[in-house]
Amino acid sequence: MALIEAEGAANQTELVLELKDVHKGFAYNGKTNDANSSHAVLNGINLKVKKGEFVTVVGPSGCGKSTLLNIISGLDNPDSGKVVVNRNSPSKQGGNGVIVIFQEGALFPWLTVEQNIEFGLKMVGVEKDKRAEVARRYIEMVGLDHFSQSYVYQLSGGMKQRVAIARALAIDPEVLLMDEPFAALDVQTRELMYDELLGIHKTTGKTIIFVTHNINEALLLGDRVIVLSPLVRNIKREFVIDMPRPRNSDAPELQIIKRKILKEFEEDFRHAK
Repeated sequence: MALIEAEGAANQTELVLELKDVHKGFAYNGKTNDANSSHAVLNGINLKVKKGEFVTVVGPSGCGKSTLLNIISGLDNPDSGKVVVNRNSPSKQGGNGVIVIFQEGALFPWLTVEQNIEFGLKMVGVEKDKRAEVARRYIEMVGLDHFSQSYVYQLSGGMKQRVAIARALAIDPEVLLMDEPFAALDVQTRELMYDELLGIHKTTGKTIIFVTHNINEALLLGDRVIVLSPLVRNIKREFVIDMPRPRNSDAPELQIIKRKILKEFEEDFRHAK
């Protein structure tokens, strides 16, 4: 069961996402009928996320962060339990208002920035003029006005992630899932992207679930920080960050929470040994 560090539970009327007793395991050597041949990754996760909330998820490698995103998006199915997005169960990425942005961005190198952003709209049958209008709006939002006709190989890492974010926003998802999107960026670019993402979040009001290994990143961005554990295979602790943004990672309040999260990691490590 999650330990709540402050008041902040999602109100039922504002819920956009809910996980109900979600379990997920993976079989060893293709065996599914032997408990000793399977590995549980998620063990009865319950999570509620409000509309417009920015939730960050941290935890050691192997704790199920990416598996959790895959299940929320519909890219994978839970063994048991239920995922509800706006009172529906997602069947495929983007099919129910949920889309994932991965670390590498997954852009099409043979398309321009504008064409990449239009791609999802084209797949759902939006007319050409409307696609161009929407693409221009999000190109401007992510600050790539002068690069709309550039190809992916001509862009920096940070610019590529801006394109990936703009492409996701263009199809107007209800929930934006981000799987370590800034991990490959240098420190300076990453900090610039924090400002970009927070500006986009403020402008659009999108619900964001952001997975990261970086505790500072989680504390700087999130309204809540969810700590997953590979031992309990569940949410171990939950911290509500009731501070205005932008934030300073050296702020005493954040340093206190960071030490608590590190303590959880250390406990998991000791038990694992």
